[in-house]
Amino acid sequence: MILWYLKDRKYSVKDAVSKLSKAIRWRHEFGVSELSEESIKSVAETRKAYVHDFLDVNGRPVLIVDASKHIPGEFEQYEDEKLCVFMIEKALSKLPSGKQEILAVIDLRGFRTQNADIKFLTFVFDALYYYYPRRLSQVLFVDAPFIYRPVWELIKPLVKSYASLVRFCSAKTVKEEYFAADTVPANFK
Repeated sequence: MILWYLKDRKYSVKDAVSKLSKAIRWRHEFGVSELSEESIKSVAETRKAYVHDFLDVNGRPVLIVDASKHIPGEFEQYEDEKLCVFMIEKALSKLPSGKQEILAVIDLRGFRTQNADIKFLTFVFDALYYYYPRRLSQVLFVDAPFIYRPVWELIKPLVKSYASLVRFCSAKTVKEEYFAADTVPANFK
């Protein structure tokens, strides 16, 4: 864990220790170790986020988000945050030996303005930046509708250097470039 923070802080021990200390405090306050399938059951049943059963072709665990299933206000903000953290933790627990990063696939097919949730996205990006540094290798925005472009322009400054990890692509690209024929997620077949 220390290595992630050292890399993230360009090997400044002082900065890495500071960031790691904050992350440890946050993990305790948020209750990361108490999260379980049962504790996120109701929000998880929406299938708006899940960890795919198979690794991608590069050996990375895959976190899939169906953005069209996120309805702001359907659940308390904290419930959505718990689902987010639980799924990140679950994906990280599936890392093969020698791997340190996961792939996030954000399926934007069917995304509409009513699915946009800047407050929740701020939480997600803050969590990734402050508490899970260097854990994402790539984020795929799949079949982004026209309306998503202005939303992305609002979000982009929040993600700082992580914006370079983003790739806009099609469902076909996900299927053909990121998975073997027998490991393609059902919603991309």
